Amino acid sequence: MTIQDEIFAAVVAGDSPAADRLVAQALAAGADPEALLQAALVPAMTEVGARFQAGEYFVSEMLVSAQAMKAGLKHLRPLLVSTAAKPIGTVVIGTVKGDLHDVGKNLVGMMLEGAGFKVIDLGVDVPPQRFVGAAAESGAGLVALSALLTTTMLNMKAVVDALKANAATQGVKVLIGGAPLSQDYADKIKADGFAPDAAAAAESARALIAPVPA
Repeated sequence: MTIQDEIFAAVVAGDSPAADRLVAQALAAGADPEALLQAALVPAMTEVGARFQAGEYFVSEMLVSAQAMKAGLKHLRPLLVSTAAKPIGTVVIGTVKGDLHDVGKNLVGMMLEGAGFKVIDLGVDVPPQRFVGAAAESGAGLVALSALLTTTMLNMKAVVDALKANAATQGVKVLIGGAPLSQDYADKIKADGFAPDAAAAAESARALIAPVPA
């Protein structure tokens, strides 16, 4: 078993100490940071997402695997930045205005990072213009909106409308998710996609954002 295989297994198993140790060990031995990301961490989170969708993993398992991925990623991130390695895309994520729930948003953010995206997390209770400003400033291709309440999900439309009204963000895609939401609601507010769970959000993000050219 290669060290990349060991890192993959540690993340899938949710073993943060092992992921931390193995990534540090691999780098010390001269491993390429981007190769570790693309051949170990990203495939591991893809596998976790597949197991979740197959009913083999639950939210708790996804969370511990995502934490293990982050334990390894902390060693890679500064090196990837210094070598100008490009993410496959940038996503601005946040819970809409009036809603303070963040567990689902945080899990989606970790899954997106594990899939190779740069994630800009605006937190909770985020007004429409803050999404617009962050998307325009970062050049994000996707804004991911979260809401857990039927009362706050209505604020998603304001974000979609604000993005479309701003010349700098008219082409930005919008992905929505949260317990009370559906594809019908996404269609109604003219969002570009709906994700019923964190694993689906990573898949939808890949479909909505074309990979950055090398």
